[in-house]
Amino acid sequence: MASANHRYSPLTVEVREIFTTHAAKRLPEVAKAILEKLSLLAEQPDSAPEMKVRRDAWLAFRSLGKDWILGTGNAWKLALEQLTPSGDTIFNVQNGILELMDNEVIENKILASHLGLRILDLVSWELNDLRLRVQKLDNAPALESNDILRPEVLARKMIEQWTSAGLLRDTWVAVQDVIQNRTAEDLLEAYHMANKFLIQQGVMAEIDLRPLVKRTPSATVESQSSAAKPTAPKVAAEAHLETCMQTATPPLAKAETRALGVMGGMMRLLSNQVTGFGSTRANQASPLLAQALASMVAGDSSPQSTRMADSAEPIYGYAQVEQASEKLRQRTNALKKAASTPAEKATIEIVALMFQSILAEDRIPASVRVWFARLQIPVLRVALLEPDFFASLQHPARRLIDHMGSCVLDFDVDMSGGALAAEIKRIVQVIEQYPETGSRVFQLVYEEFQKFLSKFLSENSSALRVVNIAQQVEQKQTMAIQYTIEMRNMLDDTPVRDDIREFLFKTWADVLAIASMRHGPQHEQTLTLKRCAADLVWAASAKLNRTDRAKVIADLPKLLQLLRLGMSMLGMPSKTQNDNIKLIRLTLVDAFMSKTGAISIERIQAIAKRLTHLEDYLPDEDVGDLPLDAQALVMMIDLDTSDIEVVADGGSQPTEAMYAWADQLQLGSWFRLDHNGNNSQVQFAWRSGRKQLHLFASPNGRHFLIQARRLAAYLQAGLLLPIEEDALTVRATRDALAKLEANPERLLS
Repeated sequence: MASANHRYSPLTVEVREIFTTHAAKRLPEVAKAILEKLSLLAEQPDSAPEMKVRRDAWLAFRSLGKDWILGTGNAWKLALEQLTPSGDTIFNVQNGILELMDNEVIENKILASHLGLRILDLVSWELNDLRLRVQKLDNAPALESNDILRPEVLARKMIEQWTSAGLLRDTWVAVQDVIQNRTAEDLLEAYHMANKFLIQQGVMAEIDLRPLVKRTPSATVESQSSAAKPTAPKVAAEAHLETCMQTATPPLAKAETRALGVMGGMMRLLSNQVTGFGSTRANQASPLLAQALASMVAGDSSPQSTRMADSAEPIYGYAQVEQASEKLRQRTNALKKAASTPAEKATIEIVALMFQSILAEDRIPASVRVWFARLQIPVLRVALLEPDFFASLQHPARRLIDHMGSCVLDFDVDMSGGALAAEIKRIVQVIEQYPETGSRVFQLVYEEFQKFLSKFLSENSSALRVVNIAQQVEQKQTMAIQYTIEMRNMLDDTPVRDDIREFLFKTWADVLAIASMRHGPQHEQTLTLKRCAADLVWAASAKLNRTDRAKVIADLPKLLQLLRLGMSMLGMPSKTQNDNIKLIRLTLVDAFMSKTGAISIERIQAIAKRLTHLEDYLPDEDVGDLPLDAQALVMMIDLDTSDIEVVADGGSQPTEAMYAWADQLQLGSWFRLDHNGNNSQVQFAWRSGRKQLHLFASPNGRHFLIQARRLAAYLQAGLLLPIEEDALTVRATRDALAKLEANPERLLS
């Protein structure tokens, strides 16, 4: 095995070999199914030329299919030995030279993407389990982007070897339904075998979807060290399987595939129309064009221009947008006259068409569109000088425009004079003041814009109080889970009765969390409640002599009083309190009669001491999903939540792809939320520090506080959808492509 595998543990190297070997063994069956499909197609009556094409495809695969099988198997094995970057760019950049990828490469990427998504639809639950096991062994946060365990990598190798074997891409398209279905089924078995092997090696025999602790109002908390109940993994797996089968394809992957398709279409058109497009050296522009650009940037950033834009009472409307659009067209014509090469003219035209599309987006307030228009020249400079603008969806200029646009899209709000409008103006002016810095200034202001949004959205008058509540909720729930984990570890080797354990882990951990949050961990009341836990453990243990029994009887009234005080802090109903007290009394009576399981006073003293300084031992790891309860918010935190809709824990188990999507939501973006049959347009306003709680705000002042797992479940079920699935610059590129396909001559005119 090559040295690239030093990053893998020996066990994961072996499991990758097992996985790849099994997948390769199934390729002849896939080929057999392909040949049968081609034979059926060849026998279907059609025109003579079409029948000849189909028969030639059948004959070609019968002759070359073995080469494809062998090549694919070898390519998969080679991927184990040699890790190389596998980005999604449509350009190659070497030695400062930007070269357009071959059209065939782009077509291959599209076909491979379709196959990869189909595989993921079927195998996602097995892949999830295998990924968790491999990441644990390799001590890695995620699989490498070109890891052979990823479906998209397998798919890419298959399509690459198809064309390498001399088979036509049209033949693949004709039988891709067979390829997708058979390959997905075979790889499902391969993933299953890989998981089975690791389980036999003692690696995570049971996959807990919440790695540390999962707390729900109706279930006990499970610690890291305690074994899961026998039925829990089965139930979780069945729920996971059900939801994976419903919607397993990552939405972000779909959006990215669409975006790459748009960019690929643009590049194919340009490669056919413009000689040498994309092959110019970076950081070079013809002298006349560079001079024209500098003059325009200087004019935009002049004091007179700034004063006009920042007049006391600016009025933005259709007329101002039309003026900006006309100025854009005039600039485009002037710049194309100054351009020295066809590639420069084409770049100018593409950027101009993109900004025309943005200016025509009437769902964006006019004031924002007018300021977006002033970004045309800075963006054009970047497009001319930095190849990555066309090659990457993550270019800072694209991300900045997309994010600003998503914050204001489709909402009739008065942007003039507002804080968001002022920030957008400031950003444009900063970019204009530093025309020579390229993408660096875009990256700088993009980061500043994100910081601005975080403060602007969470600190306005309507959201601030809700954010404060949410922060307290996360603090309380996190502390409760951490207290539970530590108490489980502390009592792991102590003979404590099950009823008492359950009470301590389910109820008293919450009591200590509330007390610590309200008064501080070392406040006298908090310390008293901590000592109460140790006293309860001792009182419920066997009492083998009269002295100990007499002490329990004497201390019992105070103990029960403290227990009621703690439960009252949680807002627990009187009936529930009485039920708990009754159960504790019965346990204490049973302890009096027991002759075994006594706990020494020294052990109790050690427990009490550790409880006193419990915070010193709390784990720093992520505690996983935090449950929410609207009534608990009112009772425990004692705050009015009438304008907060709590979307609590529950519902189906989302896939890892949905968790990833939820984690990548951008502040300020607008969504359509379907909650309990009511549809609302909401803006993503805040994410907690641990990314466990998320706040969405509607224009009417209603707020939705959503726990992380439920957010992923809502995304999975389509109950929370972006107002726009595609980014603003992607839509602009699509519009530009449509115009160029209809009239390609305008590129060089």
